[in-house]
Amino acid sequence: MRKKIVAGNWKMNKNLDETEALLAELSAKLPDTHADVIVAPTFVNLATAVNHLNSSVIQVAAQNMHFEDTGAYTGEISADMLLNIGVGTVILGHSERRSLFGEDDAMLARKVKKALEKNMQIIFCFGEELSDRKSSNHFKVVEGQLKNGLFNLPAEAWSSIILAYEPVWAIGTGETASPEQAQEMHEFIRKTIAGAYDSNIADEVTILYGGSVKPANAAEIFSKPDVDGGLIGGAALKCDDFIAIINAI
Repeated sequence: MRKKIVAGNWKMNKNLDETEALLAELSAKLPDTHADVIVAPTFVNLATAVNHLNSSVIQVAAQNMHFEDTGAYTGEISADMLLNIGVGTVILGHSERRSLFGEDDAMLARKVKKALEKNMQIIFCFGEELSDRKSSNHFKVVEGQLKNGLFNLPAEAWSSIILAYEPVWAIGTGETASPEQAQEMHEFIRKTIAGAYDSNIADEVTILYGGSVKPANAAEIFSKPDVDGGLIGGAALKCDDFIAIINAI
C-alpha cells in the first residue's frame, strides 16, 4: 500500500526562534495519523529541527542539495553535510529552483543520482507553467520532466522516490487545480511510469499534489484515488492550518 505523506516546504521563512516555536507547536498538536509528516525548514535551521524532533515521528527534509560531494561551490550544501546532521530526505526540482535558479532537467538528474548514491529519500517535484496548460501542452511537459529527471534510473531506485506534482500556475497565486484536474494528472503520471517501467512501480510510488493546498480544499483533493498527500507551502507555516491538512488525509 502506498504511503500517505504530508510535507511542509517552509521555503525562505522562519528564523531560529520562529522555527523552534513552530516545531514545538506542531509536536504538541500532531494527531495520530497513518500519514508520514515531513517538514523542510531553511538550511540554517535544519540541525535545530532534527534535534528538536528527535523523539517525534515528524521527519526533516532539506529543500535542495548539490550534485557534488565537495568543491568550490559557494553557498551550496552537499548530501554528506545533510546526512551528517541527520537529514536523509531532500526536495529536488521544486518549480522555484527551476524557474528562479535555472535548474534544468540535466542538473536535476545529477542531483537525483547523487542523492540515491547516498541512500537518501527524494521528493522530486515537477509540473507545468500556465502557458503549458493554456496550450494543452501540460501532459507533454510533465512527461518530459519525468523522463529526463528519473527514467534513467534502475527500477529498484523508485523505492526511494516520492513524486510531487506542482501545477506552477497554482503556487502562491491563490489558484488551485480542481480536484478533478489533480486526479487527471496524477493518473496520467502513473500511466506514464507504468509505460516506462511497470504497473507495480506505478502503483506503489507516492504522488503528492503541490499546488496551494489549504484546510478548505485538502480533504477533497486527498480523496482522489491517485493523490497520496500534499507538498504544502504557505499553509505549512501556520500550525493549525498544517494540522488541519494532516487531519484531512
